[in-house]
Amino acid sequence: MRRYVLENDLVEAIIALPTDMFYNTGISTYIWILSNRKPEIRRGKVQLIDASGFWQKMRKSLGIKRKELSEEHIAEITKLFGNFEVAERDGKPVSKIFRNEDFGYRTITVERSQRDEAGKIVLATRGKAKGQPVADASLRDTENVPLTEDVETYFQREVLPHVPDAWIDPEKTKVGYEIPFNRHFYVFTPPRPLEEIDAELQQVTDRILTLLDGLSH
Repeated sequence: MRRYVLENDLVEAIIALPTDMFYNTGISTYIWILSNRKPEIRRGKVQLIDASGFWQKMRKSLGIKRKELSEEHIAEITKLFGNFEVAERDGKPVSKIFRNEDFGYRTITVERSQRDEAGKIVLATRGKAKGQPVADASLRDTENVPLTEDVETYFQREVLPHVPDAWIDPEKTKVGYEIPFNRHFYVFTPPRPLEEIDAELQQVTDRILTLLDGLSH
């Protein structure tokens, strides 16, 4: 389904909502905006909007449903979609624009040679593959190559330096699409200094020792 809607340019935007938005499920929810009449500016592109931080706590929870969107949140999300541009909120990205093909990849099958007890490559003795190395199924592996990158270039750079006897079986190549939302919006947060953590641990230790000392008297 992802491949069909992206290759046919039907996706305008995908919006990530907060967790705990619906009764009895805490999983993240995504709104897909589809259209077969995309405006010129959106053609060939997909907008990702991270609205997972747009929420307010409900006054009374309904099962796992603890969060809701305010009118202001809805208006902000609508504005982000309407503007169709890269945007940040509180220093973090909330809107990004991608090409359809940025989400695509080819899964290539990497074969390696079967070897005999002496370590020599086993060659096929019949059929179309006669004289060619026989693939060892136990060493078979796959690699996902972005559609935006040449397969042979990727193979030469990422595979051959590690396994020189490898080759690609083109008949097994498949095309797929994925949209790793969290990866696109991940922002690295550096850890706190060790000195600060040690100081807090020391405070907790001192407090525990004081409590224990009080119990012993």
